Amino acid sequence: MRTDQSPGLARVPRLSFPARVRRKAWGYVGKARRLARSLSPRLAYPQDAWATAHLTPAETRVFLGMDPRDREHACRVTRHLLRDHPAAPPEVVAAALLHDCGKSIRPYRVAERVLVGLVPNRVARLLPFGALSVRAYHPELGAELLARAGARPRVARLVARHHHAGADPEAALLHHYDDLE
Repeated sequence: MRTDQSPGLARVPRLSFPARVRRKAWGYVGKARRLARSLSPRLAYPQDAWATAHLTPAETRVFLGMDPRDREHACRVTRHLLRDHPAAPPEVVAAALLHDCGKSIRPYRVAERVLVGLVPNRVARLLPFGALSVRAYHPELGAELLARAGARPRVARLVARHHHAGADPEAALLHHYDDLE
């Protein structure tokens, strides 16, 4: 099944309950691995030259302002997306690279990065302070940051919706690959 908006992207299939539980469990395994790599920015190896080739100059400035650990994560998410959807529209690729740019408005200390990474987004939205607030609202913060920087409007819209896709199949795809990573 294809979407009307983007002929190159297939819809994320509806999963059964056991499949959703397995996916969530593997997601937490991935988070644990990412958490181990995130203890120091020196352990991050983002592919900045590859990434910025997919971005406008305004988007590049936002991307390079992100923490190296978040840039590395964004590159992995984007490469997974492109592996499965090589004809993905340029705006979807850019949104995958920038999906966590809202986290760059506040630097995380190591303990905060560990603790915040363990809190589900839905819970973080109930505790609106400090690092948890940034974690909870980073999609909206990122979209605002991108809009102010002069990014493509569709990229900002996808970033805003990547955790709350609703009926937007492209945002759902971003959430899917972000969750897998």
